[in-house]
Amino acid sequence: MTAGATSADERVARVLARGIRRALADLGYGTLTELVLASGRRADVAGIDRRGDIVIVEIKSSLADLRADAKWPEYRDHCDALYFAVPDGFPLHVLPDATGILVADGFGAALLRDAPRHPLPAARRRAVTLRFAMAASLRLGRLEDPSRTDLEAALLA
Repeated sequence: MTAGATSADERVARVLARGIRRALADLGYGTLTELVLASGRRADVAGIDRRGDIVIVEIKSSLADLRADAKWPEYRDHCDALYFAVPDGFPLHVLPDATGILVADGFGAALLRDAPRHPLPAARRRAVTLRFAMAASLRLGRLEDPSRTDLEAALLA
């Protein structure tokens, strides 16, 4: 989501994230939402599969949300494939050709266009994988100790 997103956009994005995570799980990916990348950007949904393939899905809940976003190309440096996910009825012709397209709702997502593959260099893959693992571990730890809300930001800074 972009900085200028409305609360309605944020509600739609949360619903879409659920469907995207379900679809990626069906494809063999473990997922996280709002993964903080080394660049400081937050990936709406990030996934990693058993081969170590890393995907990022940028959610666009409205045309205004897309138009306000100039940062999306930066995500490519942190994944093997970059997708946009949009709700049904979104004007697909405005989405960049350099990304994959998912049309999502709260129950799943349909792959309309596969993303071009840009394999990560080994060092970057390792760094993203470790960041993913640390974020997942810290989030699970918060289930056991909810008072530790400070750890993820501190360890992933």
